[in-house]
Amino acid sequence: MALTPSPTVRRKRLGTELRRLREQARLTCEGVGQRLDCSGTRISRMETGRINARPGDVRELLEIYGVTGAAADALVELAREARRKGWWHRFGPVTPSWLEPYLGLETEAARLRDFQPMVLPGLVQTEDYARAMLRTAPGAGPADGIEQQVALRMERQVVLGGTPPPELCLVLSEGALRVQMGGPSVLRAQLRKLAEMAGQGRVTLQVLPAGASAQAYPVSPFTILDFADPADPPVVYTEYLTGGLVLDDPGEVQAYTAVFERLRAEALGPGPSHDLIAGLAAS
Repeated sequence: MALTPSPTVRRKRLGTELRRLREQARLTCEGVGQRLDCSGTRISRMETGRINARPGDVRELLEIYGVTGAAADALVELAREARRKGWWHRFGPVTPSWLEPYLGLETEAARLRDFQPMVLPGLVQTEDYARAMLRTAPGAGPADGIEQQVALRMERQVVLGGTPPPELCLVLSEGALRVQMGGPSVLRAQLRKLAEMAGQGRVTLQVLPAGASAQAYPVSPFTILDFADPADPPVVYTEYLTGGLVLDDPGEVQAYTAVFERLRAEALGPGPSHDLIAGLAAS
């Protein structure tokens, strides 16, 4: 897979800029919608990235906001880039619609801070581990669909070989290392891969021991994504049984960041974490 600019990130950046320009012009979504003969809700959804803004729509919005010339041309081009299909569209129906926003963000993240209390994250899974996990998931589909989902997960891992690769900071619960996903041989191979990755390049891995006080407060898995461009503020992604959420409110991102730093503080350091994983892989 050749890494290409993420349409998800472009759509989010465009929406942020459209909102900034509207507020700078002291206009409401409803007022702009009336001038374009559409609803204020549509304007709001373009600003939040929930729907794609057509280049023509963007041009009309910019005329209302008094933006012309090169600045307007750049935002119209951004709208075109935001409408392109991401690489994950090749996998069709096996890619849940709620996962697509995260895939687009993950593709372009400069740093991922990931906490996983139950299983290992997709970016570090072996094919056999991913296959076993997908087979045991609630509502697992047919075998050919599972194989497509495994291929999707393996394709996601290409991002780790990018230039430059993203920084990957993992905090894994000790329990996640011991779940017999796929049986002992599959787990051992998975742990060997994890031990090889730990400390290599821009990967930092820490294990949260079973006895850590943070284990007393259940925290759902989450990922904080940071981006190289200052125009793209950090976001948090978290999943639940039937979907996923991207949180971009600065207060929420700050709260998750504080939790992640506490988890890191209570986790074993990278060296002892590597030793623990290598020991489990050899047992």
